[in-house]
Parts: sequence; C-alpha cells; structure tokens
Amino acid sequence: MQEKVGREAVEADLSGKTVVEVKNWVEQKYQLSKVHDAMCAVNEEFAPDTIIIQENDTVALIPPVSGG
Repeated sequence: MQEKVGREAVEADLSGKTVVEVKNWVEQKYQLSKVHDAMCAVNEEFAPDTIIIQENDTVALIPPVSGG
C-alpha cells in the first residue's frame, strides 16, 4: 500500500466515518482494491470495521502477512 500511495502516511479528516468507510475512501482515492483485506488499528489498537473514527485518531491499515 505504501508503495502505491507513494508515502508512509496520509493525513485526512475522516472523523465520523467507520473503518469500512475509511477503507472505501482509500480504495477510491488510491485505487487500492485489496485494502479491504487489511486489518485496521485505531490509536494502536486493532479495530473492527464498525468503529467510528474520532477527530485526531490515528488509523493504520495492516496488510495481511504470511509466514511460517
């Protein structure tokens, strides 16, 4: 995702939106169709898609990883 966006972080006013709405915004803005496969953390805690983003929250999208 970072490579596609071209930077490590993006600032946007998405307060009042749910995590799934944030993922939709990222998908549309950056053409990242696989963003819905990513887990999400809000303020460094894993968050379900139904959490509502508050002003000044930090949202991180964590792509799926594999390993062994």
